[in-house]
Amino acid sequence: MHKHIIQSPEWGRFKTEYGTTSYTEDSKLQYTTHPIPLTDYKYAYAPKINSFSLDWDKLKESLIKNKCVAINFDVPNIIKGSSEESTATELLHKHNCHKSPRDTFAKYNIVLDISKNEDALLKGMHHKHRYNIKHALKHGVTVQFGESLEDFEQFFALFEKTAIRQKYYIHPKAYYEKIWKIFKPLDIAHISTAYIGKIPIASWMLFTYKDVLYYPYGGSDDAYKSLQASTLLCWETIKFSKSLECTTFDMWGAAKDPLDTKDPWFGFTNFKLRFGGQHVEYMDSYDFVVNKNYYKLFNTANNIRWKLLKLKKLF
Repeated sequence: MHKHIIQSPEWGRFKTEYGTTSYTEDSKLQYTTHPIPLTDYKYAYAPKINSFSLDWDKLKESLIKNKCVAINFDVPNIIKGSSEESTATELLHKHNCHKSPRDTFAKYNIVLDISKNEDALLKGMHHKHRYNIKHALKHGVTVQFGESLEDFEQFFALFEKTAIRQKYYIHPKAYYEKIWKIFKPLDIAHISTAYIGKIPIASWMLFTYKDVLYYPYGGSDDAYKSLQASTLLCWETIKFSKSLECTTFDMWGAAKDPLDTKDPWFGFTNFKLRFGGQHVEYMDSYDFVVNKNYYKLFNTANNIRWKLLKLKKLF
């Protein structure tokens, strides 16, 4: 598997500058630390790791030095059922890791091979997506790739509007603005926006890292839903990323069962799948525990936190 952008030095720089210090200390992975309420201890978080490259002794030294009771390997970047999974699981068990009580990062995803030519990619799409691309173009939708802070402002306005409409949690605006200010000059972050005339009606923030295109954040104006702007936006994004020599499109997340119409993620999972990608499941999350007592205390506090977040979503 490719090295995920979340484990890149650039992501570590962003997290540190935003206020959550990122550590590596030669342990061959990157992690952040988070305080455990009412204690002097912390919990370490390391999503999308490659478990084959870890230096376990140096990792344990680093965790103890930074007063971490455990580290959460959240959804390692290895596809379930692959030949890599069994080897990685054996390695984690060898070092006394055990399954985490929850996954934070999306455990299911849509991954699209974009190394094919444009004709082959179009042919691999669902016929409705091909129709919707033509429909958007016919009705005057255009797509532009942003460079400025103003482009970021347009993106965030649509992103926030969508989060409110669909009742999902997002970080404060400063979080995404920091990403844009750090990653844009490095040619990692990109904003693609669909317009009708001069009105922005859908916008995505994208990452290109190594040869992978990521689609983590996006939003749209529901008033213009009939124009199918998001379908055109995705197609133009794929073409743009191919010009940057990307070969894989990591769509960041999907529903567990893409056929379950009751799943709140069904809509955007179906949207992503219709581009011809593969629905995948990643291997289980694991925890490497240093201090068992405080690890239990953290899990208790974290369960309360998640319950409060779910309750907030209802209102």
